Amino acid sequence: MFRLIKSIRKYWTPSILTVFFMVIEAAAETMIPYITANLVNNLRTGNVDMPYLLRVGALLCAIAIISLSCGGLGGFTASMASTGFAKNIRADLMRKIQTFTFHNIDKFSTASLVTRMTTDVSNVQMAYMMIIRIAIRAPLMLAFSIFMAVFMGGRLALAFVIVVPVLMLGLILIAVNAMPSFKRVFKRYDALNESVEENVRGMRVVKGFSREEYEKEKFFNASDSIRKEFTRAEKIVALNGPLMQFCMNFNMIFVLYIGSKLAISSHGAVVDVGQVSAMLTYGVQVLLNLMMLSMIFVMVTMSAESARRIGEVYAEVPDMKEIPNPVKEVKDGSVMFTDVNFKYSEEAKQYALFDIDLTIPSGATVGILGSTGSSKSSLVQLIPRLYDVQEGTVKVGGVNVKDYDLEVLRDNVAMVLQKNVLFSGTIRENLRWGNPDATDEEIVEACKMACADEFIENMPQKYDTFIEQGGSNVSGGQKQRLCIARALLKKPKILILDDSTSAVDTKTDAKIREAFANYIPDTTKIIIAQRVASVESADMIIVMNNGSIEAKGTHEELMESSEIYREIYESQTMGGEE
Repeated sequence: MFRLIKSIRKYWTPSILTVFFMVIEAAAETMIPYITANLVNNLRTGNVDMPYLLRVGALLCAIAIISLSCGGLGGFTASMASTGFAKNIRADLMRKIQTFTFHNIDKFSTASLVTRMTTDVSNVQMAYMMIIRIAIRAPLMLAFSIFMAVFMGGRLALAFVIVVPVLMLGLILIAVNAMPSFKRVFKRYDALNESVEENVRGMRVVKGFSREEYEKEKFFNASDSIRKEFTRAEKIVALNGPLMQFCMNFNMIFVLYIGSKLAISSHGAVVDVGQVSAMLTYGVQVLLNLMMLSMIFVMVTMSAESARRIGEVYAEVPDMKEIPNPVKEVKDGSVMFTDVNFKYSEEAKQYALFDIDLTIPSGATVGILGSTGSSKSSLVQLIPRLYDVQEGTVKVGGVNVKDYDLEVLRDNVAMVLQKNVLFSGTIRENLRWGNPDATDEEIVEACKMACADEFIENMPQKYDTFIEQGGSNVSGGQKQRLCIARALLKKPKILILDDSTSAVDTKTDAKIREAFANYIPDTTKIIIAQRVASVESADMIIVMNNGSIEAKGTHEELMESSEIYREIYESQTMGGEE
């Protein structure tokens, strides 16, 4: 919670106002039984008249109105403060996640991050509201009630010596035994969210393999495990009610029996009727506020686990740290790898890339071929610094990528990944992810280069056609072409296509390559492909094998010098030996 306090910011004012209102409400609430007791005593003795009754009645009404008003205002300011606090936490979490590298993100599953930004933040929000409202009101009411009970009740206050320890011990035992179940629930929520996410994202695969029943069973098991944990916790917490009723009834019997006996035997000299009435009221207030404190204890303890999980995201240190006074301009699109060794984590025993030495001139077209798992994607992800190398250097425009301002570097390196992602919104809105200031003419030109205008013009609303979440209402090839157009709008110095034309036909693939050569000749183009035809005309072709560069050169040179390249070419053009 202390780590999260920084997220309160401008909501300190309603938070402090809530505390102020709660103090006044608690004081007003505890004054009412005291005034009522004096009124009862005066009525019993007969020393009252109508003006006195009206004055006392007006005073009680005024105190009740003050208590009610402060309670209402406190509820309003507490809601404002807690919801604003939660909004700031979510915003801070999102900003923090945006600074993460892929390596940082790999430490948290997507489902876990979703749970932390939803369920965990909601728990912290509820706890904060209880802390600034009920956690202030309940102890004050408890302290005021005990003080007034001792002040007015005399010997009758001994009831609290018996009841309060019993209730406190019982509530602590209930809370302590319920906590482990509440803590386990969060991991169950992660599993549930993961099941939902995988099912929705992979709906076509699920239906294609007729695995609906399996997915339903997996979701049911995750949901049922949450039910079991909550049921176990709620069974324990439910003991609050009987325990509270026992203590309240004991207090009532004790006060009525002892108070009546003392009042009758002493003829009101030791204890009078007003004191007995006040003690009953204060007894209920003391016990109710003790129960409220136990509820706060349970909620805060449960939310402490949520706060810890949120704090883990806050505490995560991004792997990539920018240096002071970073380079703010990328001179050209040249790329140089020098003695590069790379692995995805320090704990990994094997390097994903090793002994990489490579120079790519600015404006060149480079093709990368290799079998699955040969680290083609790993190689190109080092250029926009999606990962950092452990050994060696990667330079762009003659400058080490670690010396650049990250935003500047990535603005000049456009990358179309294997998993193409489109967002909910129109085609135009999706394309402007590449350049928010792009004109309609620039959008059309980029789409023509990516051969996306062909299908966009045939859509009823053309560039205003709405794209569903994940691009589910366009084909794989259309999605790839839209992502290429989006990257082109950045007008990058380096364009990386990571197997980004695999879903388009060879004719369209050739058109896209021709457009690149004609319209962006100064842009360095790095194309990862499975088809030799996609890179055959490249200035340089790199053949990757098991994390290293097996061979590099033009198509003609590799046909003579590289057995792997020759095998790939022959298998695709002549069907191999067969």
